[in-house]
Amino acid sequence: MRWGLLSTAHINGKLLAGAQGTDEATVVAVASRDRSRAEAFAREQGIERAHASYEALLEDPDVDAIYNPLPNSMHVPWSVRALEAGKHVLCEKPMTRRVAEAEEAFAAAERAGRVLEEAFMWRHHPQTQRLRELLDEGVIGQLRLVQASFSHPLTDVGDIRMQRVLDGGSLMDVGCYCLSGARLVAGAEPERVAAEQVLGGDGVDVVFAATLTFPGEVIGQFHSGFAVGGRHHLEAIGDEGSLYLSDPWHGQAPGIELRREGETERIEISPANPYTHELVDFGRAVRGEAPPLLGKADALAQARAIEALYAAAESGTPVAL
Repeated sequence: MRWGLLSTAHINGKLLAGAQGTDEATVVAVASRDRSRAEAFAREQGIERAHASYEALLEDPDVDAIYNPLPNSMHVPWSVRALEAGKHVLCEKPMTRRVAEAEEAFAAAERAGRVLEEAFMWRHHPQTQRLRELLDEGVIGQLRLVQASFSHPLTDVGDIRMQRVLDGGSLMDVGCYCLSGARLVAGAEPERVAAEQVLGGDGVDVVFAATLTFPGEVIGQFHSGFAVGGRHHLEAIGDEGSLYLSDPWHGQAPGIELRREGETERIEISPANPYTHELVDFGRAVRGEAPPLLGKADALAQARAIEALYAAAESGTPVAL
């Protein structure tokens, strides 16, 4: 599959490293609204072609698929344009904070007969797959609680993640991982959510804390933030023990701790690049060999929950889904 990068965003480097790990993907083009920036990026990364506009990339006949790492508010509009141009699209997470926009994007994919996937790379890591297997095996008994965190300091008010007009905020940047994690562990969608936020930047959440109620009396709790120190963890807590991941989102130091009755067993996971696994999964989906790991239903559920969480934080009252 021949890929085009929609902008010279920093995260492109991670996708490029993932592409080097598989013959499923070759990045052949990059676009920027600044020709010199596109050309410099192409030279640095060994990419064949540089386009001076996003439109030119979408018109490139030698590009099969588009990776969209644009600011959050531009995810759906440019994904739709890419789909309408006949390209498959891997859209960086989160696709959107509005379920209606997610529905619009997938409707465009269906009309075009193209694959659209939300790029939660952590879900493709073997560590995540092993976590789900352990939960299905019942090693912690009945699931009762899910706890997660993801935060990092960010003080630059000019950063796109601090801009309300670009759909910035910690929930959109890192808290969405926690939400994805809670949904995966619970194996269901939340029935009710409650949330609190602290605002900063030009009106985005710089601290976000949420409580989610899942079917079967399972409670999920997570927090994210820019105004707190770096934290990242995911824990599934049952009536017979817990499964703890200290590096769930990046998987650079993979491993799962099974904690039961004062004893801890570490389950080792082989190192892997989740971006490589993501690209392989996407290629299979395009060829029709298997549905994408994260398809329409998952993306719509994620957007629906984000929308409800913001509504709960802004109103100060729980929201039923």
